[in-house]
Amino acid sequence: MRYLRNTSTDPHYNMAFDEFCLESLPLEEPVFYLWQNRPSVIIGLNQNAYGEVNLAYLKEHGITLARRVTGGGAVYHDLQNLNYTIVGKSSDLERDYPRYTTYIAEALRSLGVKAEVSGRNDILIEGRKVSGYAKRVWKDRLMVHGTLMWDVDLEELTQALSVDGSKLSSAGIASVRSKVTNLREHLPHLASVGELKSCLEDILSRNHQDAEYTLTEAQKASVEELAKIRFSTWDWNYGHSLEASFSRKKKFSCGTIEVLVAVNHGTISKISFGGDYLGNRPSEELAKMLEGCRYDRESILHSLAEKPVEDYFDRLSAVELADLVV
Repeated sequence: MRYLRNTSTDPHYNMAFDEFCLESLPLEEPVFYLWQNRPSVIIGLNQNAYGEVNLAYLKEHGITLARRVTGGGAVYHDLQNLNYTIVGKSSDLERDYPRYTTYIAEALRSLGVKAEVSGRNDILIEGRKVSGYAKRVWKDRLMVHGTLMWDVDLEELTQALSVDGSKLSSAGIASVRSKVTNLREHLPHLASVGELKSCLEDILSRNHQDAEYTLTEAQKASVEELAKIRFSTWDWNYGHSLEASFSRKKKFSCGTIEVLVAVNHGTISKISFGGDYLGNRPSEELAKMLEGCRYDRESILHSLAEKPVEDYFDRLSAVELADLVV
């Protein structure tokens, strides 16, 4: 396979890079590249960002949210995670899909670990997950991309992906450790994720017998433009989320408030308040004012800026209400 080099650690650029290579890169044979992201959560094409990710934790810790063009679940990336992408032409996409993933498992086995392709979209070592992958078909082309955990911060992973009702919210770090594994535990002869990257590049390119593919400046500019107009936008990362409903409850000085909110394409389509709280005016009035607002804390605070929140909920501030709603 020919190989590319992508040194970017910008998640939005790297999502655009995948899209460009799948749809616009001239191909006569399969191409692979290995790449990394700075701390980020990458959600699947069809996922609702608000229901899959701890967005408050991401914001507090400077973790980027990005949406990819393939299905599957949310994953956490940091610089101790190595990602791979393989893009190729095919006349039989279903046949070639497992073949592409087998390339990665075979490369890991050649380094001395017992890696096996297993389940719907996993690569396992001794029954524990080290890689998850996804695919996308475009015309006669197939892209397979996935993760390789070298020494990922499992505490950060757990926090970033823990939301009420999620698999991780009650599982905790001990449960996560029992199900996943970092390659560093199995490859003590490699000193860093950089060495892993170099070794895999050598193996997959047959010690560089296969030629490197170098993007032109015009192609790089196309990737940058795609990242700017699509993959880094609120509309793509948040607004693409289909309808989902959430509820939260908290006790304040005015009483207990429960909020039920329906979010569709990143905006509040319906919201209602219930509970034993006290107020001078019916909260339905305030709820109506919030419909159509973006479902993020800043937008809600902006919408509440000129509203007398304390008239609806005794002595409750706009900040307290916004924190409850999101």
